[in-house]
Amino acid sequence: MAHAGNSYTITLSLSHLKWGEYRNPTNRNIVYGEGYIPIPKSAAQQFGIFNSNASNTGFGYNRFYVSSKDGFLQNEIMLAQGCTEAGDIYAKQFSIEGDLKRIGQWYSFRNAKPGNKVEVTWVSSTEIIVDII
Repeated sequence: MAHAGNSYTITLSLSHLKWGEYRNPTNRNIVYGEGYIPIPKSAAQQFGIFNSNASNTGFGYNRFYVSSKDGFLQNEIMLAQGCTEAGDIYAKQFSIEGDLKRIGQWYSFRNAKPGNKVEVTWVSSTEIIVDII
């Protein structure tokens, strides 16, 4: 479980910024405006960020309250999800629970581009602040 002060920084690619457009669309149609915050496998393991395959789920494991330093996101619920290989318990990305477009809206608000970095910092075991740096 992550603790206050833990953080990681990740470089954004086009697929992170426009997930619904720049992905392998074999299982669904193109969806404009989607985006996600990637989670490096090393960070997922170090901080115990799980997906729904894990027995540890809930706040502090795969659900977190998130706000952005710029105020666009305010105490929203962020879900850790996906995995790098079938059955893996560690999450590979964050999105707003029930809204795959919300992170994309934040990226658009900040005029984020490939090569920008997102800093993800824990304020507590259940609260995260994100920033584009």
